[in-house]
Amino acid sequence: MKLSVVIPAYNEEESLPETLNSIYNKLKEENIPHELLVVNDNSKDGTLTLLEKMSRDIPSLVFYTNKGPNGFGNAVRYGLSRFEGDCMALMMADLSDSPDDLVSFYNKMVNGNYDCVFGSRFSKGGKVHDYPKHKLFLNRLVNNAVRIIFGIPYNDFTNAFKLYKKETIQGIHPLLSPHFNLTLEMSLKAIIRGYNFAVLPNSWTNRKYGKSNLKIKEMGSRYFFIFLYCLIEKYFSRGDFEKKD
Repeated sequence: MKLSVVIPAYNEEESLPETLNSIYNKLKEENIPHELLVVNDNSKDGTLTLLEKMSRDIPSLVFYTNKGPNGFGNAVRYGLSRFEGDCMALMMADLSDSPDDLVSFYNKMVNGNYDCVFGSRFSKGGKVHDYPKHKLFLNRLVNNAVRIIFGIPYNDFTNAFKLYKKETIQGIHPLLSPHFNLTLEMSLKAIIRGYNFAVLPNSWTNRKYGKSNLKIKEMGSRYFFIFLYCLIEKYFSRGDFEKKD
């Protein structure tokens, strides 16, 4: 099973060398067929030049530039329409996600034939390092509210680090979110449409370089919109979008 790793990148010139080399070396060591697909989200720094240079040394690296519209969700969706693997993992350009966890997710999907493998930073074995306290409080508030209202035994919907089969990605379209609320939309749609999933603990480490593009004040209403959208689908769509055997 070929693995595609989709990595959205906006002004990540400093972070990408360590991120791409770490992921590539780990997947090569484990003999996992893969591609590293970076979506340069119209960066203003030297991200594009760096990718051109690194592609000479990393044979599995492919990259595109999303001219617009931009934003995390738009960049991810740009990559989702272009990846060539049998399954797709979403990872961050700042190496906040662990290549070791990526291998565990891949093996879990292959051995268990799951449609999705979701990470949880807040289950037994999960870890967070240098997580800002105000973001942590809001994270747990939002995720636990979603878990309770939807009745789903999962506690980290907004965690971007997840693995999906290609058929699952096709089955959760259309995707609407242009921003970070895409992480909530993808996981909720997969679950309420009947795709099976496994949950594994994963670690998260705050970025070494640059700053996060997540703006909490701007994202609240966007998360709430996707929350309501998926809630309406769950209770009123009459199964029109459910997975077909």
